[in-house]
Amino acid sequence: MKHFAELFTALDRTTKTNAKTAALAAYFREAAEDDRLWTIALLSGRRPKRTVTATRMAEWAAERAGLPMWLFKESYHVVGDLAETIALILPEPTRTSERSLSEWIADIRALQTAEEPEKRRLVEAGWDALGGAERFVFNKLITGGFRVGVSQKLMTRALAQATEIDEAELAHRLMGDWSPETTSYRALIVEHDPTADLSRPYPFCLAHQVEPGPEVLGAPDEWLAEWKWDGIRGQLILREGTHHLWSRGEELMTDRFPEFARASDFLPDGTVLDGEILAWDHAANQPMRFNALQKRIGRKTVPKKLLQEAPAILYAYDLLEHGGEDVRALPLSERRERLDALLRDLPPEAPVIRSEGIAFDTWDGLRDLREGSRARMAEGMMLKRLTSPYHVGRKRGDWWKWKIDPLTIDAVMVYAQAGHGRRANLFTDFTFAVWKGNELVPFTKAYSGLTDAEFRKITAWVRRNTLAKFGPVRQVPAEQVFEIGFEGIQESPRHKSGVALRFPRMLRWRDDKPVQEANTHADLLEMLRLYG
Repeated sequence: MKHFAELFTALDRTTKTNAKTAALAAYFREAAEDDRLWTIALLSGRRPKRTVTATRMAEWAAERAGLPMWLFKESYHVVGDLAETIALILPEPTRTSERSLSEWIADIRALQTAEEPEKRRLVEAGWDALGGAERFVFNKLITGGFRVGVSQKLMTRALAQATEIDEAELAHRLMGDWSPETTSYRALIVEHDPTADLSRPYPFCLAHQVEPGPEVLGAPDEWLAEWKWDGIRGQLILREGTHHLWSRGEELMTDRFPEFARASDFLPDGTVLDGEILAWDHAANQPMRFNALQKRIGRKTVPKKLLQEAPAILYAYDLLEHGGEDVRALPLSERRERLDALLRDLPPEAPVIRSEGIAFDTWDGLRDLREGSRARMAEGMMLKRLTSPYHVGRKRGDWWKWKIDPLTIDAVMVYAQAGHGRRANLFTDFTFAVWKGNELVPFTKAYSGLTDAEFRKITAWVRRNTLAKFGPVRQVPAEQVFEIGFEGIQESPRHKSGVALRFPRMLRWRDDKPVQEANTHADLLEMLRLYG
C-alpha cells in the first residue's frame, strides 16, 4: 500500500502530463504484478464497490477521534471530502504495515459480507496501521470513491512505456468485461490471448470540436459529413454466434436492449459495428428525442410496453471488424464501402440502420444545412477525413464534431455548495432558478464553465452573503445572474419546475445583468414546447 500511496501522492501533486506518465511508468516497472493489475483496474474505472456506508464511516471515525458528530460534520463541510476528513481527525497509527495494495483490497472486499461489528473491527485495524496518504486511499477504496486525475489514455501510455507493448494494442487489451478477480496481470497484459474474450470491444475513436469552423480543414471533397444524433455511442459485436452491445463508457448493455439479439439473423459472424444507439420512430423513419431513449437507460429489464414505445436501433457509422478481421487501419472510405455493402439490403425489421452521409459541395452549403440540426433532433454534424484510419481515442486532425450552439437561459443563483478534491475550499456547485411571477423556482444545478479566478470570486461573495446553512449547502441572496447553456430540455415530474436540462453548464457570469431581467418559467416551458 505504501508504494501505491506514494504513486497517488505523486500524481495528485502535479498537473504535468509528462510527470504523471513518468511516475506511472516507474510504478508499473517496479510494483508486484497483483498491485499493477489493481492499479490498472482502479485507473480504468474498475473500483471496488462501496463496502461500508458513509454514515457508518463517519460515526466510527468521530467516536475514535473523540469528537461529537456536530463537530465532525462541521469539519467535513470545511474539508469537503469524507475520506480526507477521516484521515485528518483520527489519532496517529499505533503500528506500521508492509502489506501490499492487493492484500488491503482483499480485506476491503471481504467487508461486503461481514457483519457490522466485524466490519468496524477491520476498518479500525486499517486506521491503526495506516497513516497519511495510505489512510486516505484506504478510506477512498472502502467508500467506492477512489479517483485520481489520470485518464485511462495517460495510464495506457505509461503502461506502454513500462512494458514496451504498443499503446494501441494495450488500449484494446484493456477494453471489455474483465476485473482483477477474473484475470491476472500476465494473462491480461503479458500473455494476452486475443480470442479469450469474444465480447471485447475496440477502443472508441473520438473527435474534437472544430474551431472556429470547418473552413480550416481544407478541401470539402476530402471529408465525409454525418448528422450527430443525441443517443448513446455504442459498439455491436457479433462473434461465434453471440452478440454484445457496449457503450462508449465501457458498459456492457446487451441485456438492456434485447432488440439486438436479432442482429445475428441479418449480419454475419465476425462483424463489429460502431454507431449510435437511438430510440427510432419506424413510421417516420427518424430518431425519437433523447428522453424516449432515457426511459430505457439504467433498466436491466425492459417491459414490453416500453419496447414498443421506444424501440432501439444501432445507427451504424463505421465497420471495425469484417469477417473476423480487424479493419480499423483501412481508410474510412474503404470501411464505408464495406459497411454499405453489408447493410444496404437489410429489411426494415433489422435492428441496424446504415448512416447516410450528407451531400455537400462547399463548407458554406454545409453550414446552411447545419442550421437545421435542431429541427432534425440532431446535435450538429460529424466531419471525418475519408483517408483516416479508426484511431484509438482522440487524435487531432481526422475526426471533428461540429455541434450547434447550445440552448441558453439566464438564471439566478439561489444555493451554493463547495466542490470536492482540489476544489473543496471553493464554492463550485450552484442551484439556479427562474422567475414564476414574483417567485424564483429552482430548475437546475451546474458546476462547470467558470474559470478558477471566477470560482474564487464567487466563493468570496458566497461567504460574505450567506443567508442560511443546510449542511454543506448555503442559501444566498437572489442577486447573481448566470447564463446557463444546455443541450436539451425535457418534461420532468420529479422537479418542481416541471423540466430537466441535458448537460447544463455555466457559460458566463452575467454580473452586468439585473436579476429582474433573468428568464422566466414561461420561457422554459416555451423551450420545452419547441425543443422537448
